[in-house]
Amino acid sequence: MNTPQVDTDALDRAVPDEPDELVLAAEFPAATREQWVELVDGVVRKTGRIAADAPAGAGAEKIGWSTPDGVRVQPLYTGQDLAENLPIGVPGALPFVRGSRAGGPVPDGWDVRQRHADPDPQAARNAIAADLENGVTSLWLAVGEHGTAVADLSAVLADVLLDLAPVVLDAGAQAPAAAEAFLALAAQRDAPAAGLRGNLGLDPIGLRARTGSGPAVESVADLARRVAERFPVLRAIVVDALAVHGAGSSDAQELGFSLAAGVAYLRALTAAGLDVAAAARLVEFRYAATGEQFATIAKLRAARRLWGRVLEASGADGPGQAQHAVSSPVMQSRRDPWVNLLRGTVAGFAAGVGGADAVTVAPFDAAIGVSEPFSRRIARNTQALLIEESHLARVIDPAGGSWYVEHLTDDLARAGWAFFQEIEAAGGAVAALDSGLVADRVAAVREQRQRAVAKRTVPLTGVSEFPDLDERPVARRPLPRPAAHEAVHGGLPTFRLAEPFEAYRDRSDEILARTGTRPTAFLATLGPLAAYTARAGFARNLLQAGGIAAPDAGPTETPEDVVAAFTEAGTPVAVLCSTDALYAERAALTAAALRAAGATAVLLAGRAEVPGVDGYLYAGCDALGAIEDVYGALEGAK
Repeated sequence: MNTPQVDTDALDRAVPDEPDELVLAAEFPAATREQWVELVDGVVRKTGRIAADAPAGAGAEKIGWSTPDGVRVQPLYTGQDLAENLPIGVPGALPFVRGSRAGGPVPDGWDVRQRHADPDPQAARNAIAADLENGVTSLWLAVGEHGTAVADLSAVLADVLLDLAPVVLDAGAQAPAAAEAFLALAAQRDAPAAGLRGNLGLDPIGLRARTGSGPAVESVADLARRVAERFPVLRAIVVDALAVHGAGSSDAQELGFSLAAGVAYLRALTAAGLDVAAAARLVEFRYAATGEQFATIAKLRAARRLWGRVLEASGADGPGQAQHAVSSPVMQSRRDPWVNLLRGTVAGFAAGVGGADAVTVAPFDAAIGVSEPFSRRIARNTQALLIEESHLARVIDPAGGSWYVEHLTDDLARAGWAFFQEIEAAGGAVAALDSGLVADRVAAVREQRQRAVAKRTVPLTGVSEFPDLDERPVARRPLPRPAAHEAVHGGLPTFRLAEPFEAYRDRSDEILARTGTRPTAFLATLGPLAAYTARAGFARNLLQAGGIAAPDAGPTETPEDVVAAFTEAGTPVAVLCSTDALYAERAALTAAALRAAGATAVLLAGRAEVPGVDGYLYAGCDALGAIEDVYGALEGAK
C-alpha cells in the first residue's frame, strides 16, 4: 500500500504567520473619546434633554448618574480615567484588591454556603443533609430565638462531619452559649481540632446594630483566644455588615461600618494578648450582594483593599479579608417571588466575580417563610451552574482590568474610608451606634431609596412593574421572628424595597376576600386603540402595582361613549388615557361628563394641563402617593 506524500512546504505557505499581538477590529480606524462624546451629544440633543447650544460633553454627562454615596458613574471609561499608581496589586498580596488568596477560587470554586433557620430540628436536619449531598460545602445555621434551639444543636448536626463541612453559627444574643455548645459537640465527636472549620459567629456589634443592645466588644476575647490557641482554621467572629445594609445603607456606609466593627474587634483581641495577624485570622466579614452587579463586584474588591490597609497600618501585611457574600434581603419580594430567582442569580454572579470566599444565594421564598426543598435546590443549583457550567471560578478576578470596575472600586474605597473615619472620630462603631450617628446616616440613604421606589425610577419587576393581580400566592410556614429591631439605643430597622407596594396588594386581597371585588379605577380611554394604548397600559401597570383593577372603555368617539362604560364599571374613580392631541379636543368635556355621572376623582395619564382633573399619572410621579389617593377616593365614596 502506497503512503500518500504530503507537501509540508505547501501547507506552511498556505497558513499565514500568526501575529505577535492580536488586534481586534484592526481594519477600522481607532475611535477617539472625543468622537464618541460628539455622537452621544448629538443623540441626547435630539431627544431634547440638552439644549442645542449645550457645550461639548453635556450629553454624555446627562446620561451618567450618581450613587447614594455621591459617586458619579459615567457612561464610558477609558484608561485615561484611572488615577496613576492605582493600588491593584496581585492576588494574595497587599492591597488584596484582586483576591485574598494567591490562587483564588480556582479550580473548584468558592464555598457554597446555605442558610438554615427552620426551628423544627428534624426538618432542619433533613434539609442540611439534602444540601450537603447535593453541592453545598458549608452551613450557615441560625440558632436561638430565630432558628434552631441551642439544645437541639446536636440533633440538627447529627449527620454533619464537622471537620469536612464548615458550620457558621448565627445566634444573636445566644452566640456565646451556641459557641460553647458547638465546641462541646465537636469534642464529643472527637473532631480533630486542626480540621475544625467554620465560624462561631460572635458579633456583639452586629447584635447591637440590630437590637440596640448587646454585650461589650471585649466579651469576645476569652472565647476567641481559646479558638486561636486550639483551632488553627476555625474562626470565632463575624463582622456582619448586613445589619446596616438591611436598614437601607449605601455601599460605602456598609464598607465603613464593617471596617469600624473590624477595628473594634482587633483592638479587643490584641488587648487580650493576640498579635494583629492572629486576631485578624479569627474574623470573617459578611457583605450583601445585590442585583447591581458592578456595584457588588467593586464593593467586595474595595472591602479587601480597605481591610488590607487597616492591617498594614496595624503592623501586619495580612491575612487577606475573609468574605462571605449574601444575596441581599433588601431586594427580596414576597409578591411574584419567582423574580427572586433572577435577583439571586445576578447577586451570586457578582459575588463570585467579586472574589467572595463564601457565597449564599437565598432561596426565592426566603422573604415569605421557611424555604421548601425545591427552593433550596434551586438556590444551590444557581451556584453550581455559575461554577460548573459558567466557569466563573476558572479566572482569578475576572473583572480586573475593566476601567469601569477599577474606577468604581477606587471610588467606593475612598467613600467607605471616609465613613469609617467619621465613625472612628465619633468614638468607634459602638459609640456611633449608640449616639444615632449610624442610624441617621443610613436613614438619609434609605429615604432616597424609598423615594426612588415610590416613583418607580428603581423598578421592582413583579411588584411595582408588571404586577399580576391574579397570581397565585406562594404559601410557606412562617419563620420565627426575632424581637423588634426598632430600639432606642442604636437599633436599626429592617427594610425591603417591595414592602410599600406589597402592603397595598395585601389591602386589595383583604377587600377582595371581604367584598368579592378588588378596588377598581376606570380607564377612560379616548379615541382609537392606537391613541390610548400606551398611556392606558402605563396607568394600568401603575394601579395594579397597588392592587387596583383597571378596566377600560375601549375605543370611544364621544364623551357619552366613555360615560356609558364608566357607569358599567361601578367605580367613582376614572383615569383619562389618550394622546395630548385628543386631550386638547375631548379631555375637559369628558372629565365634566364623568363628574356628572358620579365620578369623585378624575385623573389623567400624562402631564397635559386639563381643567377638572384632580391628579396626574406619569413616569416619575409618586406612584405610591397616587395609589393612596385612589384608595382614599374609593373609601370616601362609600
